[in-house]
This record gives sequence, C-alpha cells and structure tokens, in this order.
Amino acid sequence: MKKLAMAVLIMAAVAARADWPEFRGPSCDGQAGNPGLPLTWSETENIKWKTEIPHRGWATPVILGGQVWVANATLDGHDFYAMCLDEATGKLLFNEKIFHCENPEPLGNAVNGYGSCSPAIEPGRVYMHFGSYGTSCIDTKTFKTLWQRTDLPCRHYRGPSSSVVLFENLVILTLDGADQQYQIALDKQTGKTVWKTNRSVKFNDAEGFQKFAKDGDLRKAHSTPLIVNIGGEPQLFVPGAKAAYAYDPRTGRELWQVQHKCWSAAPRPLFSHGLVLLITGSGKTEIWGVKPGGKGDVTDTHVAWKWEKSTAKTASPVIVDDLLYMVNDDSTVTCLEVATGQLVWRERIGGNVAASPIVADGRIYLPNQQGKTFILKPGRTFAPIATNTLDIGCMASPAVDGKSLFLRTKTHLYRIEAAGKRAEQK
Repeated sequence: MKKLAMAVLIMAAVAARADWPEFRGPSCDGQAGNPGLPLTWSETENIKWKTEIPHRGWATPVILGGQVWVANATLDGHDFYAMCLDEATGKLLFNEKIFHCENPEPLGNAVNGYGSCSPAIEPGRVYMHFGSYGTSCIDTKTFKTLWQRTDLPCRHYRGPSSSVVLFENLVILTLDGADQQYQIALDKQTGKTVWKTNRSVKFNDAEGFQKFAKDGDLRKAHSTPLIVNIGGEPQLFVPGAKAAYAYDPRTGRELWQVQHKCWSAAPRPLFSHGLVLLITGSGKTEIWGVKPGGKGDVTDTHVAWKWEKSTAKTASPVIVDDLLYMVNDDSTVTCLEVATGQLVWRERIGGNVAASPIVADGRIYLPNQQGKTFILKPGRTFAPIATNTLDIGCMASPAVDGKSLFLRTKTHLYRIEAAGKRAEQK
C-alpha cells in the first residue's frame, strides 16, 4: 500500500499543473482534472479560435506559458516543421523547417505520417522529435535551436510514432523499428547520449519474426513510455514487439519483461491499483494487468489478468476510479474493472478512432476521425452525454489548458472554450 500511495501522490502532484506538456498531458494518462470545459460546440459555437495547420501531423499539441507547439511534416516526408502558436489568439508565432530528408522511407499506408511524434515542453525549451529523421531542442523565447541530433538510426517502416518523454535531466526517446529496437536517453542541456539500451527479446525465425524484409511490422512498436515512482524508485514501462519492458530511467538498465507474440503496440501504458496496464499490439491484441517487480522474464509470475475482445490498437486508454475505458479503431468502447480485468460493458459509438480519449470534469471526451467528439459519463453503464461535430475529424489526441479544449483535426487546430468568439487564422 505504501508503494501504491507513493505513486499516486506523485502523479496527483503532476496533475495539478494546468498546462499540457506532453502526449497524454501532465500526468501522462489523459487526466485533465476539472477545468470547466464546454459540453457542446460546433463550427459556430464555443470556438475561441481556429487556425489552419499545413502539411500533415498527428502529434498532440503541447502547451506551456501561453504557447502552443505542434509538429508536422510534408506528405512526402522530405521536410519536418516545428510550429508555435499564441495560445490567446491562435496567431502563428513560429513555423520553421527544422529537418530535411532526401530519401525518406515510404510509409506503406495512409494511416500514419511523418509528423506523429508528440513533442514535450518545459520552461524555456521544447523538444521536437521525428524519430530517425531528427530530434531538436528549441528555445521557446528566442526560437533558436539549442541542439539537434540526426544520428539515431531506425527503419521506421510505417513512419515514426513514439513521443518524447522528459525525466529529470533526460530526454527519453523510443526507437522500435524494423531493423533496430532500442530506448535512448539524451542530456537535456547538450543532446548527448547518456544511455542506450537495446531490446533484449529474441526474435525466433520459426515464429515469422525474421521476415522483416517483407513485413517490417513484426519487429516494430509505436508506444510511448510511462514513468512511475514505485517505492521511491522510478520505473519506465514500455511495450515493444514480442515483449513489454520495465527499465530504470536513470540508467537504462532493464528491470523485467513480460513476453507475448504481438507487434506494433501503440497505446501508452497506465498504472493504477498496483498494476501496469499494457496493450500488447497487433496480432492477438490484448490488454494485460501486470504487477511491477521481479527480474528477467516475469510473464508466468506477474501477469494478473488479460483481456482480448475489442482491445484498443491505436488509442490509449483512460481510467476513472476503479474502471478502465478503451476504444478500438472501429470505435467500440470497452469498460473493464482495473483490478480484475472483468468486463463491465462494451458499446460502439460510431466512426473510426485514432485519437486517445481524455477525462475532464468527470466526463470522457472521445474524438473520432469523422469530426465527431463523443462525451460519455463514466460508470458501470454506457451513458452518452453529448456529441459535437466539426468539419473534419481528428487523428491527434486532445489537449487541455485552463478552460479550453484543444482539438487538432486533420487540417486545423481549434481552441474550444465556452462562450468563445471565433477568430480564424490562415
């Protein structure tokens, strides 16, 4: 109980911050507290501003100190951009190409892009990441580049996806590709490598994992790590192809792993009720409740429960009280008990979903790709509250700051706030 209390207290302290500093927000789990977000909106209602965002990027906006930063890239993957908008007005303050690639690897599908890694921000600095195409630290006052790295190899195959994680003096990056799979930590001040740890799982030819020349997905993963303090010590949890891992984020030392037979895991893990909640990936997609601890392969000893039906493949789940909510790509929402993995209810809301839901004001906000955002009341029965519609849908996950909801659609960034007067920026 002491270990669980320690983790909860630390995450609650982080959640008290008002800004949205990284993918899944200040507590890394989609929790926005009680900011007073609007319940209804449309293209003509409760839109504070709407700004067109060129090119393509599914990265979540990050927000701090009156600035909103977004990452995007050209459709062909040759040029990569960092953009900064004024939070109050939506006016574009900075829009610069920070990386160029002559021969980007083709995506091979129409789902992902080259600008899907969400940045991370802290006072004075924003960290933009585009996988092997480049990582950059930018001064948020002067907009000058402080350092860059373009020497982190990874054959992304479907495009880079894993987002930036900040921890103490480190920028922690995940590069799980068709050719190489590793976790790496850079010094925040210099960008120099502090540690690098390769995935330890063995890919067995008999299981088909050697076929990456024809099917690079089988070694890939897209997830973003979660760091939790347990018993006063930090642990980094991240799903990879064929295994999920725990590391010491200060040193990169592997602590334990659980093995499975999946690949291309995308949702970010959660920690609740003393369990790490991990989604295995494509193949036999399951969500597992794993007890942290142990050494080496703990698959047979530390997996408390598994759930398979309608498990999310892209969107990260959220937790409210004792219940976990996840939505799969075809918009089926599943509610499970966190402690046991038992099904509470399962319903389809409509459309297709890639964006991760958030929890705010005791409600679940869930955007789809067709322009609708569904609002649900958490609980043991399926309880829709409202459905709001914009012209175009979302691939990027929402962000929150103050009383505003920030939705990045495929073409625009919206600031949604009650009784707002719309200002449109081109």
